[in-house]
Amino acid sequence: MKRFLLFSIFILSFLYVKSALTATGTYKMYDTMPGIDFLFVFDGVNSQTAIIFNGVNADKVKWYRYENLVTPITLQTPNENFNIENATGYILEEEGGKKTSIWVVDYTNYLPVLTALVPEDKPKEQCAELVINVSATVLPIQYKTPQNQVKTAPRSFQFVYSSKEWSNKKWNDAEVKVDFVLPATKLTVLNPPLSDTKFKLLGDNFAKDLGRTPVEVESNFYSAVKTECHIVSNATTRIETNEADRPDKADITTASAPLEVVFASNANIPVAEFYQWQIFKEKSLLFTRNDQDLRFTFSEAGLYNVKLTTSNANCRNSDSVTIKIVESKLEVPRVFTPNGDGMNDEFRVAYKSIVEFRCWVFNRWQQKVYYWTDPQKGWDGKINGKPASTGAYYYVIEALGADGEKYNRKGNINLLRGKEN
Repeated sequence: MKRFLLFSIFILSFLYVKSALTATGTYKMYDTMPGIDFLFVFDGVNSQTAIIFNGVNADKVKWYRYENLVTPITLQTPNENFNIENATGYILEEEGGKKTSIWVVDYTNYLPVLTALVPEDKPKEQCAELVINVSATVLPIQYKTPQNQVKTAPRSFQFVYSSKEWSNKKWNDAEVKVDFVLPATKLTVLNPPLSDTKFKLLGDNFAKDLGRTPVEVESNFYSAVKTECHIVSNATTRIETNEADRPDKADITTASAPLEVVFASNANIPVAEFYQWQIFKEKSLLFTRNDQDLRFTFSEAGLYNVKLTTSNANCRNSDSVTIKIVESKLEVPRVFTPNGDGMNDEFRVAYKSIVEFRCWVFNRWQQKVYYWTDPQKGWDGKINGKPASTGAYYYVIEALGADGEKYNRKGNINLLRGKEN
């Protein structure tokens, strides 16, 4: 508890001093530099530049230079604002002995000069990362602690380029901004652009904080080499509810056969030049195509992996999706009631993954009254457009499942009308 109270008092005291310190001219005060309390960066230091303490008992504070911590700076009046100097450290001592360390920097003495940005001519290496040579003169902004330790304030520049970004199943134009610390002779881009662009370097953080227009340098036009693809599948949907696991949405991974799917490559054109589609079933290669997009019908049960590889002379990229075709099933009802109430009005089978289907319906005299080949459909209880008589009818079904299962079903279906609407 005592330690917490002491820490709280320290924080409050620091915030008090921070709020009491101001300066003349254009400046920025930083309170996160290791080894000192405050770094004052001015956009020019001249005879009118001063740091001002407006705290309680301001007329009783003492100012010292780092090099002389014994003799205070001589002031004409107790609360006079003395002129400060570039690259100089000061100690502010309040009544009671509390000391605050301050270092002064004139930013105009450290203006960066950015000359050139040149991407290395190594396209085969630029699939994973891109190295850009930086030609610049950037002097380090250094300061000293009261213990005479020399430290460097980080100078952050902004590296900017345009690219593409895959989001919400579509490509969007994107501007990439990355902070980059100078001085350095090389800049490594870990996420190379997916479209042609120019690179730009602007800086630095001090210029931005001081409201200055940042200096900048721009590269020549860069032709992208990194390719990227994203498979989006669009299945042919079915709406009839007598089919279990039917493909009832476009983007699907598990469904009843036959499943027709259009796979879109969604590569970053024109960087992607070549396409290779491969379909594997249980790790065995079934199919290869080199079209930009792919249409395929899955008619056998099993687990499939659809893989796309896009490439150009330098780079390649892959994406894949998994499709599961469920095993077949066929169930035949015993009764249907074609009375127009919207419930069980047709003689339909319940099924999944049936890829071939034929059904015949016969009356008691063995005369064919209806025939169909689509398991999604059924008999509406009419013969030549007129309602058939109630009673038992005989059916024969021949079907083939996506898993190779053969179905031969025979039996009676009872037509009951009940109360008609």
